[in-house]
Amino acid sequence: MALNIQSNVFLTESEIKEKASSIFTTTGAPGTSEKYAHISTKQIVEDMAKLGWGVVDAKQVRARKGDGYQKHLVVFRNNDIVINGDDNDNAFPQILLTNSHDGKNAFTFTAGLFRLVCENGLVICSKEFENLKIRHYGYDFDELQKVINTMVKSLPLTVESMNAFKRKTLHQEQIAEFARKAAEIRFGAEQIRNIQIDYDKLVEPTRPEDQGSDLWSVFNVVQEKLVHGMFEYTSGNKLRKARKIKNFKQDLDLNAKLYELAVEYAA
Repeated sequence: MALNIQSNVFLTESEIKEKASSIFTTTGAPGTSEKYAHISTKQIVEDMAKLGWGVVDAKQVRARKGDGYQKHLVVFRNNDIVINGDDNDNAFPQILLTNSHDGKNAFTFTAGLFRLVCENGLVICSKEFENLKIRHYGYDFDELQKVINTMVKSLPLTVESMNAFKRKTLHQEQIAEFARKAAEIRFGAEQIRNIQIDYDKLVEPTRPEDQGSDLWSVFNVVQEKLVHGMFEYTSGNKLRKARKIKNFKQDLDLNAKLYELAVEYAA
C-alpha cells in the first residue's frame, strides 16, 4: 500500500499491528550477528510517543521468507508542529522510520511533509535533510531524543526550501524539461524511451491552488500525479493508465529523487 502521511489521527497499537505486525517482533532473525542487539521497533514507537510523536501510518514489505523480520516503515506526526505557509498553504512535518529485524538495516529516520492544500505527501531527502540513523548497538532513549531534536531543529530548512521553490519562476521550456526528467525518475531511462507521455497534461494543475509557473506549484502538480498515477501514457499502440505507487520503498525513493530534482531547479 502507498504511504498515508496526511492523517492527524494516531493509530492504536492494534491498528499498527494490523498494518505491520513485524514492528512488534521481539527477537532478531535467526542467524543475525552476535554483535546485533535486537531492539523492537515497538520500543521506538513507545519512546517516540513520549516525545509527542504518534503513529499515523505503518507498512511492511511482503516477505517470502523470514516473515516478522522484514523491512517496515512507521510514519510519525506531532500535531503541535506545523509549518505555516502563505495563503493557508500549511504543511505538517512527519518523521518516517524504516527498520528491519533481520540485522540488515539500521533505524533510519527521514523527514516527511504533508501539504494541506493538495493533501499531498512529500518525502524530503536532500543535502540539508540527510537521513539520520541509529544502529542496533547500544540504543537508548537519550540517543533517540537527540536524533529527533536534530530533525526538528532542521525544520526551518524545510520552510526555506518551500520559499525558494515559490520564489523560482520557471519558463515553459523549463516546466516541460522538469516534467520529462521527473517522468524518467519514475520509469527509468530505458523504459521512458519506449513510451509516450503528454507532458502538457502532466503539468496541468488539478486544482486552482496549484495554478502558476513557480517551481513549488509545478513540483507539487508533477509529484502528485507521478506518485498517485494521475496520468496516462502510450506504450506501443495502447493507451495505458498509470498505476498508483503502492510499494512504500518505491514511494520513498521516488519522492526523495523528485525533491532533489526540484532543489536543482531552485538553485
